[in-house]
Amino acid sequence: MPSRTILPAAIAVNRPAVSGPVVVSVPHAGRIYPPEILAAARVDRPSLERLEDSWSDLIAAGAVDAGATVVHALWARAVVDLNRGEGQMAPGEVAMPLRAQFSAPGRKERAGLGVVPTRLADCGPLWKRPIDGAGLEWRLESFHRPYHAALADALTAARNRFGHAILIDLHSMPSIPPGQPGHGARIVVGDRFGETAGDWLIDRTMASSVRLGEIVTRNQPYAGGHIVRTHGRPGDGVHAIQIELDRSLYLAPDRSPDSARVARLARWFSELVSDLGQMRPEAEIFPQAAE
Repeated sequence: MPSRTILPAAIAVNRPAVSGPVVVSVPHAGRIYPPEILAAARVDRPSLERLEDSWSDLIAAGAVDAGATVVHALWARAVVDLNRGEGQMAPGEVAMPLRAQFSAPGRKERAGLGVVPTRLADCGPLWKRPIDGAGLEWRLESFHRPYHAALADALTAARNRFGHAILIDLHSMPSIPPGQPGHGARIVVGDRFGETAGDWLIDRTMASSVRLGEIVTRNQPYAGGHIVRTHGRPGDGVHAIQIELDRSLYLAPDRSPDSARVARLARWFSELVSDLGQMRPEAEIFPQAAE
């Protein structure tokens, strides 16, 4: 990608008129494909769109009015995966000079789902050439780092004002297949098995989700990725959860949004944001020294 065009902003940060402690992250709903990305792809745009959490931003549409700051990716996930760390790549997916820094890939990275997605089932490689240093740095500097900086700034502001902050990282998922942990669940709430949020937050979110009348699981099969792992620090009063919604809850078979079902989930999500914004986990925030 030798040339650089003048591009629209990669992220949006929408702040409420009256702020609360909740910050919403929508990292995989971006629908802008920079020209460099389309030129570098060996597959067509519809294939790249399979990476998206299609239209999940519509579910968060009312969260600002409910008091949350919403950090929303505008560029597509094909550019860079905001829910992976900068070191999460398989050596075989990058140019030779970069391979030493990606020496211990995990299962997802080996499958091509690293910080830069590089392959999909039934597609093969997504890019004409391995990711080189300039291309990787452009993606990180233009998109990945600004997104995480925006989340960190919003969470710090909330923590300073309210004594605690709540991060909801919103995603969508394909239906969980038979034989996989969590099969049958339509909503998965993840807190990395208690590492990124207090029980009060996960319990309230689970209860709210169950009231939708759908099957809800905790941490199975999605316990939370890089975003909640990076920003969730319950000991410092920053609590982070990941919510995965089955796409069949709000999308038609052609992956277009179903307006009635989107509206139902958007109401639920706004009510959840409002409810969590009124909670104060006194026992977990600023413990008092013994008198």
